[in-house]
Amino acid sequence: MTTPSSLQAVAASLRTKRWGYTMEELASAPVVFRDDLYAGRTVLITGGGGGFGRAMTFLFARLGANVAIAGRKPEKLAETADGVKRLLGRDVVTHAMTIRDPAQCEALIDDVWARCGSLDLLVNNAGGQFPQAAIDFSTKGWLAVIDTNLNGTWYMMQAAARRWRDRGLPGSIVNIVANVWRGMPQVAHTCAARAGVIYLSKTVSTEWAPLRIRVNCVSPGSINSEGLNVYDPAAAARFERTNPMQTLGDAYDVGQAVAYLGAPSGKFITGEVLVVDGGNCQWGDVWPAGKPAYFKIGDE
Repeated sequence: MTTPSSLQAVAASLRTKRWGYTMEELASAPVVFRDDLYAGRTVLITGGGGGFGRAMTFLFARLGANVAIAGRKPEKLAETADGVKRLLGRDVVTHAMTIRDPAQCEALIDDVWARCGSLDLLVNNAGGQFPQAAIDFSTKGWLAVIDTNLNGTWYMMQAAARRWRDRGLPGSIVNIVANVWRGMPQVAHTCAARAGVIYLSKTVSTEWAPLRIRVNCVSPGSINSEGLNVYDPAAAARFERTNPMQTLGDAYDVGQAVAYLGAPSGKFITGEVLVVDGGNCQWGDVWPAGKPAYFKIGDE
């Protein structure tokens, strides 16, 4: 039987739990791909300073890629690059910028070509949202999420595609999206933006096929990453029950899905969405701000 003291212990652990993985863990986590899979190739990751972006930076560096990362906070980029250098002995190119500004996106792509000599895979990972009932969104809050998650992703896609077209070279884009299939209550703004990215990707994957540019998406479900730290601790802990496997994925589940699509293993895949969610598309609900009483069943 659960006692008051045990409940207090659980509550205390939820308040103090930190989600995500250390750089030491990212440097040593098991990887299914061979070490030189991306040798001689350049990978650009937006939002590379933390969360999925940091995990993918470590992963692609371990796979032999020349990695460039971009983000708004130069200190986070430097922290990630320093960690890769310290733990893996590899250099990472960093570029502080915001994807909300198309001119900065253009400058980023040019900088990567200048400093790395090529660009083979663009991973659009940058984005953000906040949990809130849609009826309470401010105009500023709505536009901030749409401008980052949809418009910013598009600016990056177009800038990269134009460089590949002008050089007559093939390219690959993988966009990190979300599980929009049954709606996303309490994050309607990002649901709208990510759904836009998915169908934008499907559309341009056809338009850009003659240019040998592949465009795909990866849709993560509930993942143990730093992103969970922005949610209410009790709501974050409940994410483990949002899929039939009743567990969380990890950042390398997402990263290795991206690596698969960007490598020769994905050479005949374009316009697709690879869902990494433990079955959440079929079963389970996610309420990042906590489930409203109206939707609770029984003693939930």
